Amino acid sequence: MQAAQRQNGNLYTCGPTVYDEAHIGNLRSYIFADILRRTLEYNGCKVRWAMNITDVDDKTIKRTVDEFGSRATPKELRAYTGRFIAKFKNDLREVNVPTDPKHITFIRVSDKINAIRGFIKKLIKLGYAYKSTDGVYFSIQNYQKKFGDYGALVGKDFLRGKKTGARVRVDDYEKENLSDFALWKGRDRSDGKIFWRDAELGDGRPGWHIECSVMNYEAFGGEPTDIHTGGVDLIFPHHTNEIAQSQPIYKPFVRYWVHGEHLLVNGRKMAKRENNFYALDHFRRITPHAGLAFRYVALQTNYGTQMNFSADMGNDLRAISRLNAAASENKTLASKRVESAFRAALYNNLNTAKALSVVSKVRDSRMNIGPLLDLLGLKKAIKSPPIPAKIRELVRKRERSRKNKQFTQADLLRKEIEGLGYIVEDTPKGPRTHPKNHAAKEKRHA
Repeated sequence: MQAAQRQNGNLYTCGPTVYDEAHIGNLRSYIFADILRRTLEYNGCKVRWAMNITDVDDKTIKRTVDEFGSRATPKELRAYTGRFIAKFKNDLREVNVPTDPKHITFIRVSDKINAIRGFIKKLIKLGYAYKSTDGVYFSIQNYQKKFGDYGALVGKDFLRGKKTGARVRVDDYEKENLSDFALWKGRDRSDGKIFWRDAELGDGRPGWHIECSVMNYEAFGGEPTDIHTGGVDLIFPHHTNEIAQSQPIYKPFVRYWVHGEHLLVNGRKMAKRENNFYALDHFRRITPHAGLAFRYVALQTNYGTQMNFSADMGNDLRAISRLNAAASENKTLASKRVESAFRAALYNNLNTAKALSVVSKVRDSRMNIGPLLDLLGLKKAIKSPPIPAKIRELVRKRERSRKNKQFTQADLLRKEIEGLGYIVEDTPKGPRTHPKNHAAKEKRHA
């Protein structure tokens, strides 16, 4: 980043489409964006972070009509999507991504319909968009005549052998389908009464891609977006079309694009038909502090690498507990050498796995790792449920047996404790007892 952007940076993240709850792959993307924000701020940058919430698109409208019927209007659309917005923000808080206005601005598409219409009208006036019988479309051909870089985000050879000119109305489509895409979709009977009246554009509603162009513009007052984040699945067509729509209005649109890779579950892409589609709710039922545990899991893989997820997070939660316990017990500030190694890891393309390794290696020293944990978003008091008196007594008996070198007896007591649902962990500061995690059992029956 240039010196000016290092002092004041505009960060934009493609947010959720709120037709359903967010899955853990979505949450991984938002965790990495939050790490980016924290790292920039740690380096002295004042960050303005904005995230759109797509509450107007093909999927949200279909789900709303499914629930309310053909009488559904924008009011019902906001009511339907509002449920998932509230749930999404709660999920963010659980993975320790802040949702308060001090840290992030959420922009709901349905609040910016007028701005979207104005943006489309500018594109028509400039010759980059045209009206059709079923809406308004963006002209890739006209864009290419002026800019010549459509698809550059995908790769320099993206356009080779492809012809432009056809139109596509749906929001999402494959790379092979290089078509003029919808900016404004004319009113359709399948949308119920979810539309907005406009004398120039006709009754209708915005297409998906134009929404993020306008949200960027609105978030930063027409200033360039310094860093734009999102998943790799958004590179085409969404981010490709964002660039094309925005550059005729203002350039540069985005200075740096940063894309997070897919999350796999046991080596396979998440899909409901594969029975491996997980939302955070699944883990709340079986793992205390599931959100924080998932954040820890996510940080163990670089954002630009596919992450293979296993549903057992019990060990990860215990690791966080140990780190936070060390942070509260140790008072001496981390040495410059440790802090330098930690900083170098984050500055190397957000190498959170290496940063975690640096912190874990000094966990049992006298150093206070609290500030470093805070930067990773892992510094949080974790209250475990009280250990029953019977378990505490068995732990004391086991400890006496160990001190008396009665190791066979100590091992039998450990097994008895485990049979009652608890694990004893021996540390230099004495035994620590944790409830036994049942996530692995739940996973087998998922």
